[in-house]
Amino acid sequence: MKGEKGMRRYGDGQDRMLMKVVCNKCGRQLKVENGYLKEFCFTGDAAFGYFSHKDGTVHHFDLCEDCYDDLTAQFAVPVEEVQELEML
Repeated sequence: MKGEKGMRRYGDGQDRMLMKVVCNKCGRQLKVENGYLKEFCFTGDAAFGYFSHKDGTVHHFDLCEDCYDDLTAQFAVPVEEVQELEML
């Protein structure tokens, strides 16, 4: 499958524990411990429908924090930033 190295990996068995996450942009493996991601990861999901050149295609990708910052720094209109009062 195309982009295979960037896909998330889950363990075999009933629990399907998260084993590996790789940033799709830089290829760096993110820190995963005991099935939990231990650093920031932006996950993008795009489902293309009618009026797109990718009709019926779904894209999934992960970005590490550095790559997320690089991407958003290129925006013509900056991201909206607010402070979160409670973090889960």
